[in-house]
Amino acid sequence: MATVLGIDERAILAAAEMLARGELVAIPTETVYGLAADATNGNAVAGIFEAKGRPHFNPLICHVSDIAMAERYAKIDPVSRLLIDTFWPGPLTLVLPLKPDADIHPLVAAGLDTIALRMPRGVAGKIIAALGRPLAAPSANTSGKISGTSAIAVDQDLGAKIAMILDAGPSEVGLESTIVKVDGDTILMLRPGGLAAEEIEAVTRQTLGRVDQRAAIQAPGMMASHYAPSAGMRLNVHEVRAGEALLAFGPERAVGHANAVAILNLSEIGSLHEAATNLFDFMKRLDITGSSTIAVEPIPFNGLGEAINDRLIRAAAPRSLSVAEMEQIK
Repeated sequence: MATVLGIDERAILAAAEMLARGELVAIPTETVYGLAADATNGNAVAGIFEAKGRPHFNPLICHVSDIAMAERYAKIDPVSRLLIDTFWPGPLTLVLPLKPDADIHPLVAAGLDTIALRMPRGVAGKIIAALGRPLAAPSANTSGKISGTSAIAVDQDLGAKIAMILDAGPSEVGLESTIVKVDGDTILMLRPGGLAAEEIEAVTRQTLGRVDQRAAIQAPGMMASHYAPSAGMRLNVHEVRAGEALLAFGPERAVGHANAVAILNLSEIGSLHEAATNLFDFMKRLDITGSSTIAVEPIPFNGLGEAINDRLIRAAAPRSLSVAEMEQIK
C-alpha cells in the first residue's frame, strides 16, 4: 500500500525525491488529487497509464511551477498569456503548441503537436519547484471512474499501485481544470471545469467556442464515457424510482424521493460552488450503497453548472468508445 503523509516541508521533499526516481506520487491540487510522474521520464509516464488503465491516446496535463517553466516547453500566444497572467496559478489548463526541442516525453502529448499546461496552486506547485521539472498528473483514479477528491478516495482506488499519497484534506474546487485552446481568432472550450466560462469571457471579451464532442480528442477529459460510478446514472430526474439512490440539488426534492435508498444533497442552498466541491465525493458515496442506479436532480447549466453537467453527462454515457475515440486508436 502507498505511504500516506500529511503536508509539511519534509513530505514535499520526500515526494520530490520519489518523483525524481521515477516513482508515482498522488498529490493534492486545488481541483482534484493528481497521479503525478516526472513528465520528462518515459518510464514514469508509462507508469501513470498502467496504474490508471488509461488509454494511451488520451493525453495528460503537464503541470508547471511558474511561467518560466511553461515557456521552456510551449509557444505562448498573446491571448493565452493574458489568461495565464489572470488565472494562474489556478484551475485553468491551456493547450499550446509544443516546442520542437521540448524534452517532455511523447507519451504525455499522446502524439499531438500540442501540450496541455497548468500551474496549480499550493503544495503541488511547491513539489514541482523542488523537482525542477514539470509533472504529468491526471486525476488520481482508475481511468473512466470517479475522480479522487481526498487522500482516502485515492488510497482506496490506487493505493496498492503507487508509492506515496500526500494528504491535504478535501479538494478545494472538486472538479478538474477548465481546458481552453486559442485557435487563431477563436478561443475554444475543450473541457469545462473549475473556472467558469463567464470568467474567461469577461477577461478576453470574447465568447468561447465549444468543441463538437464527436471531434478527435485534443485534450484530457474529452472521452465520451468518463467519471463513471459502477451504478448507472439517470439525469435531470423529477421523479425517483424505488430502489434508486438520489443525488439531490437545492431545497426542493423530486417526487418520490422517499423511495430512494440514500439521498445526498450537493447543495441544499443551491450553490454551484458547493455542488462542484461535493460532486465526486457524493457520487462515490452513493455508488457504494449498492443501488443499481443513481438518480440526479436537475442542475443549472450556468457558471460552474456547465462543468458539473459535463461530468454527469459523461458519467451517464454508455461505457463504450465513441467513433472519434475509435479513430484515435487506429
